[in-house]
Amino acid sequence: MKRRVFFLVAVAALLSACAHSPSLASQDPPTSTGGASATDVSTMDSQRDIVLAVANPIDPPTTHAGSSLLGYASPALYGAGQRAVSELAALKQQYGLHEVTGWPIKALKLYCVVLEPPPGVERDTLLKALAKDDRVQLAQPLQDYAVYAAADRSADAHRYNDPYVNLQRGFVETDAALAHNTSQGVGVHIAIVDTGVDVTHPDLQGRIGDTHNEVDGDVSSFNHDSHGTEVAGIIAADADNHQGIVGMAPKSVVSLYKACWYPQAAHSGARCNSFTLAKALAAIIDTNARIINLSLGGPPDPLLGKLLDQLLSQGRIVIAALPPDGSRGGFPDNAPGVIAVRVSSASTAPPGVLSAPGTDILTTQPGGGYDFTSGSSMAAAHVSGIAALLLSLAPKLDARTVHDLLLRSSKVSNGVLQVNAASAVTALRSARQANR
Repeated sequence: MKRRVFFLVAVAALLSACAHSPSLASQDPPTSTGGASATDVSTMDSQRDIVLAVANPIDPPTTHAGSSLLGYASPALYGAGQRAVSELAALKQQYGLHEVTGWPIKALKLYCVVLEPPPGVERDTLLKALAKDDRVQLAQPLQDYAVYAAADRSADAHRYNDPYVNLQRGFVETDAALAHNTSQGVGVHIAIVDTGVDVTHPDLQGRIGDTHNEVDGDVSSFNHDSHGTEVAGIIAADADNHQGIVGMAPKSVVSLYKACWYPQAAHSGARCNSFTLAKALAAIIDTNARIINLSLGGPPDPLLGKLLDQLLSQGRIVIAALPPDGSRGGFPDNAPGVIAVRVSSASTAPPGVLSAPGTDILTTQPGGGYDFTSGSSMAAAHVSGIAALLLSLAPKLDARTVHDLLLRSSKVSNGVLQVNAASAVTALRSARQANR
């Protein structure tokens, strides 16, 4: 009996050690700003590194006499299975690869790693060889992404006591206060994938449901990040709290996923990469967030495309900022079903693209402050807020209906056609009454 107890204790200890291995063990997405992975994403090089994935079946091996120790692991722990461990070890040895970090993606049944090619080997040559290897499910470059923000900073409508509400250009031009007579986004859950956010900001109190740091474990940098703070304020700043501004959906709840960070170089915009964005999107798959705001973009990416397809197939409404050059060929704006948003202008928008205010937008800033900012990142945030107003009234709306409703109800303001919160809410109510 004592020998059996000793054996079970030894098994438990070994499983515990496996679960905390920094390389191929279970690495669940962090659930708070203080519990992030120690991986230093700033050391990753998008000109050098690759992302590789191998199959990682979810179902654990059958527990029976003679089975491996992995068969005794809890099914709730989804890390690297025995097959993934063996195949990755063999691949690294065969191709001379150095592992930077690894993480499981349960929704895709894959285990992914960021790898550094050996010295003297061209990345394109290596990727072609890996693509022909039957053990490899996916092999691609590690790619960089950027946020889209500039470097510089009615009588029947609801009346707010927030002192800066009349200075909110987007809020005023979209008649949001009038829309708030009908809906303020109650019950709608929005996921924001961005930089960190000042969770202590007075205008965001009660609006943040949870935070996830996919970049680092630095709480200070999370709270000091500006871009995510700006986006969160436009979407969900609290109303009638005698503070600053009012969000487009002031009664919605946002989940924050830090996947972008600011490089050390002064005046550099925030950047993200395939690794951090994949972790954020994979984490959202297991939540009930209906709206996903992606005020960022970059090149097409196979891994991110798979995760985005999974989210869209679940009925999520994904809203993306159009790149400054107006092209629509990268991640995430090129995926069918994604709602792309540009800054309102006098020129005609590309087919299917929504226009929203994005110039000189007053919003929240780290440290409890407020300032003006510009960019399609802010335009996308306005649309995410209006979508929340619609979902609060009709929770079963799908992305196509939301897109068409916003496009059809757009109005001319200051000489440009752009989305209008009040018109969208009115159009939705009229359509629902007509269908009764």
